[in-house]
Amino acid sequence: MSGRLKGLGIVLTRPQAAADALAAPLQSEGARVFLFPALGIEPIAMTTALAALLARIGEFDLAVFVSANAVEHGLEAVRAVGAWPEKLEAAAVGEATAEALRNSGVSRVISPAERHDSEGLLALPRLQAVKGQNIVVFRGEGGREAIRETLAARGARVEYAECYRRVKPTADAKPLLAAGRRGEVHAVSVLSAETLSNFVAMLGPEGAPLLAAATLVVPHPAIAAQADARRFARVEIAGHGAGALIEALSRIRVTS
Repeated sequence: MSGRLKGLGIVLTRPQAAADALAAPLQSEGARVFLFPALGIEPIAMTTALAALLARIGEFDLAVFVSANAVEHGLEAVRAVGAWPEKLEAAAVGEATAEALRNSGVSRVISPAERHDSEGLLALPRLQAVKGQNIVVFRGEGGREAIRETLAARGARVEYAECYRRVKPTADAKPLLAAGRRGEVHAVSVLSAETLSNFVAMLGPEGAPLLAAATLVVPHPAIAAQADARRFARVEIAGHGAGALIEALSRIRVTS
């Protein structure tokens, strides 16, 4: 098999559905893909408080979605209570989240063109002048507070619609560890600090040689700064999407 990633072994740690979608373009470039989800997504059962919030969704001036998971589970929760208001504008952290909204029938969507993170979203003009506005943030349980804190500091009233939770999967790491011992694992793609922590824990002490021989590929310097990132041979920062990941992996092949 030919391609820019010929002979490269790459571990995808994102949730199963997202990993499945990403595997094909990597394989088309010659990569050997190992699917090892280190983050699971579970919906949260509808609570009285969440149902009450979603029942007045039409009162909000803006809805913020932090991820494609927030889109999937958030819109499902909204539609269990009523319907998405056509006039309600949605803001997405990243183009993948924006595309998920559009594909789900939400027409009024804004997202940053450059930075695909919370900071990029908060830099948009639409999120600068929010004084007196009511904003709902669709997200999972817990997580960063940057969006709420920043918008509140700008004078907005912010509420959370928490509609899913992140969990550490239970998976057999032995096949992946065996591939590492055979020298077949060259890179590990991780999208969040939580996923990185889960991945290292799931491999356990036996995974130390695999980590020490592999390149960690992450989308943000904050993840590269995590203590667990120092367990890897080196760290590459890649943009979001298959094309950016392929470009980063291509650099690994050239320099390794």
